[in-house]
Amino acid sequence: MKLGIIGSGMIVHDFLQTADKITNMKITAISTTERSQHVAQSLAKQYNIKDVFTNNELLCNDNNVDTVYVAVPNSLHYQVVKQAILAGKNVICEKPYVATVTEAAELKQLADQHKVIILEAITNIHLKNYQAIKKIINKIGPIHIICLNYTQYSSRYDDFLANKIAPVFDPTKGGGTLMDLNIYNIHLVVGLFGKPISVQYYPVMQKGVDTSGSLNLVYPDKQAILIAAKDCYTTPRSFIEGEKGSIYFDGSTGVINDFTVEMRNGETNRLRFNQYSHRMASEFNNFSKIIDQHDQQMANKLYKHSTAVIEVLAKAKASIKN
Repeated sequence: MKLGIIGSGMIVHDFLQTADKITNMKITAISTTERSQHVAQSLAKQYNIKDVFTNNELLCNDNNVDTVYVAVPNSLHYQVVKQAILAGKNVICEKPYVATVTEAAELKQLADQHKVIILEAITNIHLKNYQAIKKIINKIGPIHIICLNYTQYSSRYDDFLANKIAPVFDPTKGGGTLMDLNIYNIHLVVGLFGKPISVQYYPVMQKGVDTSGSLNLVYPDKQAILIAAKDCYTTPRSFIEGEKGSIYFDGSTGVINDFTVEMRNGETNRLRFNQYSHRMASEFNNFSKIIDQHDQQMANKLYKHSTAVIEVLAKAKASIKN
């Protein structure tokens, strides 16, 4: 996989720290705005990236790029992904993939027409710990309560309070806690239990954006309460509760460093299966394999999952009571 990166924000810096752990991947180019050109040039020098562009079209038409990693503000995902597909490139797009199922379907149709792969970058469903939970979960069932918490006091929240609004807090750029943090919770629940029958979001709104909130997903036999906050501090703990026992873990729902299975009979086991220390290594190793093998079946499976999450996000936003 010959990767070109569009974007130079924090997520790109994070990804580049584990790029050397990705099998069969070479980063060949990076594109950013003219205002951030110095950042891209610094990253290119540090990580031995050959070409730096301030024009996304040039990167998309670069013969040394076969896959584009889209890491721009959420509101730009659709247009940048479409541009890359039309240039005949595979695409890995940061979460949340796009805003609507209609946009997702259009991009998927274009990707199929151009015989390229599109994938959503979301860490948790590619982790070995998530896959282990999915296998173990029947042991504690039937499941009736899920409570996931991703609270992380934002490094940009103080600036937000001072009216310096970064994209992650800008509703016009797809910002907010639902899209930035609670999406990890949604991916986990949809991955484990499928689509809910109803959705209701209760946000804490400041300056027109949700800085924290609780999302309720209703299933015929269970309730899921998904909490996310960028304006609070705690060490979060998440629970999946069943009649025979429970599964719980501390920290980010995007990482799941380890988890504990606690049975009603007193048996307790703390388990850890993650293969890599960096949260993004598993997903990008999977992406590299899917793209190198042109595994359309797996890409379609992940696309179906992503569209189910988009549906939940859309219903959550529509449910906010003014």
